[in-house]
Amino acid sequence: MRSLPSYVQLKEVGPRDGLQNEKTWITTEDKVNWINMLSTSGIKEIEYSSFVNPKMIPALSDAREVGKRIIRNPDVTYSALVPNLKGLEFALEAGIDGASVFMSASETHNQKNINKSVQDTYPVLDKVIIEAKQAGKHVTGYISTVFDCPYEGKIAPEKVLSVCEKLIESGVDDLSLGDTIGTAVPTQVEQLLELLLQHYPKEKLILHFHDTRGMAIANIMTAMHYGIYRFDSTIGGLGGCPYAPGAAGNVATNDVLYLLEGLGINTGIDERKLQEAGVFIQNKLDKTLPSRSLAYLKNA
Repeated sequence: MRSLPSYVQLKEVGPRDGLQNEKTWITTEDKVNWINMLSTSGIKEIEYSSFVNPKMIPALSDAREVGKRIIRNPDVTYSALVPNLKGLEFALEAGIDGASVFMSASETHNQKNINKSVQDTYPVLDKVIIEAKQAGKHVTGYISTVFDCPYEGKIAPEKVLSVCEKLIESGVDDLSLGDTIGTAVPTQVEQLLELLLQHYPKEKLILHFHDTRGMAIANIMTAMHYGIYRFDSTIGGLGGCPYAPGAAGNVATNDVLYLLEGLGINTGIDERKLQEAGVFIQNKLDKTLPSRSLAYLKNA
């Protein structure tokens, strides 16, 4: 059994990945206040919005205003999802430290999500990556459906590696590997990491688990035994993908924090402040979020 990392960095993607699938409109003021709360919690990176066409993701149509209004903590990196050069232009205007480009390992999911084939997506992302790097921004390459696709089923690790190679060649700084529909099990995580870690150092890999089948925590434990120490998560377990039918939210930041603290792994996150931010957005959405830790502490 490999040893666990002494430090784990959680990237809070709730303001983007968490809200993108919500039908309840969260006002710009509430988004700003929520992000400001997260900024004081000890979280080191917050993905605060997405600069896709507002018609595609109405819940994030105020991305520019949110970016301009949040209070920037110098210890926090503020990133956003950017689909193309126009989105990057708006993101740079609003203020980003990091740009996240995205595509799928699955051909069908890529077509459903961004209306392009995998091969036709590379030239679009190449331009965004070049411009973002010239602007001095960190670039993360998101790859969706790295384990399973809602349309194609199992995805071969070699197909994921092929996409990784293209994005690294284009200049991304790191790769976020997404279990978009939340169906992966630890053996799939092992198989993918056994392959990718032959080609890339662990520092370049981030894991992004949804929790549809309740496997996210087990998958995180598996990844940590391979030395992976960076994970995406959302407050309360918010989220879901509009183009992945049935997918639940991301693994809950609250639950991952409980796990890490129990294992003695440092995160720098203040559980009380994280809880306050979780209760805030739960109340604004007027629904119970799936995080067990959030519910436990709220009722304790």
